[in-house]
Amino acid sequence: INAFQASLVLFIGRVWGAVTDPIIGFLITKSSWTKIGRLMPWILGCTPFLVVSYFYLWFVPPFVTGRFVWYLVFYCLYQTLINCFHVSYSALTMFISTDQKERDSATAYRMTVEVMGTLLGAAIQGQIVASAHTLKHCPTHNMSASYLGNSSGAEIVKSLVHSQEYLSHAKEVYMIAAGVIGGVFLVCTVVMFLGVKEKEDPYGPKTEKQIPFMQGFLMVMRHGPYLILTAAFLLITVAIQLTQSNFVLFCTYAAGLREHFQNIVLVILISAVLSIPFWQWFLQRFGKKTAAFCGITWIMPFTMMLVFIPNLLVAYIVAVSSGLSIAASLLLPWSMLPDVVDDFRLINPYSKGHEAIFYSFYVFFIKLAAGITLGVSTLCLEFAGYKTGSCTQPAPVVYTLKLLIGAAPIAFIVTGLMILVLYPINEDVRRRNKLCLDELRCVEIINAQLREKL
Repeated sequence: INAFQASLVLFIGRVWGAVTDPIIGFLITKSSWTKIGRLMPWILGCTPFLVVSYFYLWFVPPFVTGRFVWYLVFYCLYQTLINCFHVSYSALTMFISTDQKERDSATAYRMTVEVMGTLLGAAIQGQIVASAHTLKHCPTHNMSASYLGNSSGAEIVKSLVHSQEYLSHAKEVYMIAAGVIGGVFLVCTVVMFLGVKEKEDPYGPKTEKQIPFMQGFLMVMRHGPYLILTAAFLLITVAIQLTQSNFVLFCTYAAGLREHFQNIVLVILISAVLSIPFWQWFLQRFGKKTAAFCGITWIMPFTMMLVFIPNLLVAYIVAVSSGLSIAASLLLPWSMLPDVVDDFRLINPYSKGHEAIFYSFYVFFIKLAAGITLGVSTLCLEFAGYKTGSCTQPAPVVYTLKLLIGAAPIAFIVTGLMILVLYPINEDVRRRNKLCLDELRCVEIINAQLREKL
């Protein structure tokens, strides 16, 4: 499929995924507790179908005219299923401990292993499909007009046959990679099921009156710290998404690092894995808000350095520094979101069971922005004259890639950090909320014991 169709698949699929997030959050809030918890049945139920839909994203159907519909359907299905998994998985943090330090530690551990999983996935997929990205079908000699004029029909036919063999090989290796990644996904889900147990939090007084979803949703959307945190990291995530989604194209066509981008991506991920424990220590020592500012601003000068000095040494320096910022952008929002939920709980002690709303709508806004950004950036490349499968790109495409890697992400990051200045939950507020919630838990436990005696 051409670049425009690919951008439509990405845009519609991401928007669909964003829309299904709050729906899934609503369904989770209505779910009852079972022997294995309230969230775990969602995780286990969607995993087999998720693996199947992921595999068919990388399968090339035998027909040609309906391929756009094929990929759109399976991408939307994949987005729906991954939302069922991810909303439940991320909200699980609130149900494994009531202690803030333990939750922060669990979040740091979770994000470290998540990035390690991304690193493992990138290494596995990258090594399996590496032969499909060497662009060996591109001629190494100068394809000048005189050469083309002197080429025989036999040489042209031979070149076309070679391209078909190359395409067939690419289809095969991508399906193998999809099968391997699907197997890893199944194994990891089983490990989580066997190792994680949900615990219901008696954080406040019980009430027989159940608050409707819409009323709870409006209460969440009126909570100031949640809106500020979401808006700030929405813009920061857009910046990171812009850089990530265009990094391979930038290395290939603008920086002349086509043969090195797999290794550069691995360096970024390794740097991110090693950086998360550092940021966990930093936020404990200096506070989460300070950690967010220090960690996320770090990427800006180095990104511009790669734009203006596109060589291999600079690329690896930028990869290490980018890993530091990516680690902060991954860890901090998920570490700060439980604090926002605790703040909401304290203000609304009779409103329970809305954790999935916080997490699902946070993911909704992030995915919606990322989908729009990815679609717009792809369309920008299309309008600049991007040629799918071409060995070289025209100058406007190279210039557009530099803007998408450098100036645009920096503008989003600066705006996001300006909004984050207004975030009101500092370390003093966190400690106060912890003490108040601990008191509510103690009162509820005592009341429960008295009810049992009576």
